[in-house]
Amino acid sequence: MSSATRPQFSWHDWNEWHLGLLPLLLLLGALIAYLVAVQRAPTWSRRRTVAFVAGLVVTFLATQSVIGRYDMEYFSDHMIQHLMLIMVAAPLFALSAPLDLAYAAGSFRLRAFLDGRLMTLVTQPLFGFAAYFVFIPVSHLTGLFNLMLEHEWVHHLEQIGFLLVGYLFFRVAFGLERGATVHRGLRLVFVMAAVPVDTFTGLALAMSSHTPFPAYRAMAPQGSSAADILTNVHFGGAIMWIGGDALMLLACIPIAVAWVKWETVHTRELDALLDAQGI
Repeated sequence: MSSATRPQFSWHDWNEWHLGLLPLLLLLGALIAYLVAVQRAPTWSRRRTVAFVAGLVVTFLATQSVIGRYDMEYFSDHMIQHLMLIMVAAPLFALSAPLDLAYAAGSFRLRAFLDGRLMTLVTQPLFGFAAYFVFIPVSHLTGLFNLMLEHEWVHHLEQIGFLLVGYLFFRVAFGLERGATVHRGLRLVFVMAAVPVDTFTGLALAMSSHTPFPAYRAMAPQGSSAADILTNVHFGGAIMWIGGDALMLLACIPIAVAWVKWETVHTRELDALLDAQGI
């Protein structure tokens, strides 16, 4: 059934699935690779393994459930999928520290690659922030989005891009993995500095006076008027703006808690050192 002949979404469709062989194989392959690596690293944290599995579950729901079923017909649904990938699944992958696991369980060549110039550059805090700062507006406010609607393979690359960019950003925000990082207090600034990106992108879409993506005229379900499509774009922009900002603020909570705990321990250690020196 072509997109133009698909009926409008109703709540009776909530249990529809959009299962694809390649995405399922990729998700299964990632799970197997991670679990095999865990077996080679006996001291690996169980919490990180749980975080990785949770990230895969969220990715599966975002791409293979009813959300993935209607992501090409409704812009609002597409935005929900994007937020699930970049602000829920990606942070969970960051908490699972996959690069640290690869370093602990990998071969000498893999460790040399992870210590190489390319990975050193990619894992720099500034690179992660710049990737997020550029990818969000470019993927939503340019012709790339329309190209994604016209070509399924571009859509899949976009989904992978959200996971990768989100991971690179949140790995810095959480600071769990080895490599360059920022001070625990500055991690809050790092996250908050990215909030205007979501706000700007969401507002630009919510205030658009016309449908910015012509391909939606052919992709929208039957009976959708130009006004319906534009209204849905506005709704998607509001989801990006309000939902994106809310999830960013939510991510600040564990970062702030970790910072306070670190400062408390650091202060106790400093006081003990000063007492030992009789100061």
